[in-house]
Amino acid sequence: QVHLGESGGGLVQAGGSLRVSCVASGLPFSGNAMGWFRQAPGKEREFVAAISSTGGSTYYAGSAKGRFTISRDNAKNTVFLQMNSLQPEDTGVYYCAGRKYGGIQFKVEDYDYWGQGTQVTVSS
Repeated sequence: QVHLGESGGGLVQAGGSLRVSCVASGLPFSGNAMGWFRQAPGKEREFVAAISSTGGSTYYAGSAKGRFTISRDNAKNTVFLQMNSLQPEDTGVYYCAGRKYGGIQFKVEDYDYWGQGTQVTVSS
């Protein structure tokens, strides 16, 4: 059974930084592309960043580009999202997601596995 467990969320002031992590179990991991999505209250879940199975390719939403960095450690079955220069509009539940395949995608429906999410709140 696949399990994705996020951690590292919290409350931070605008301009601050956070790093969220996701540990995966029950899947090969080194063969799976991974992504981060977020969902603000009353809004749809939206793509933030994705990384290919080897880590050689990454892709970011426009809102994340230049501020967020996705990375992975295949030896530890872990994917990270480093978030800098956080703004109140970055507030939401951040979800880790995995694909059965190694290539990057950025739509919710392209991901097969989901974590429970971790709350990130940015105060102004």
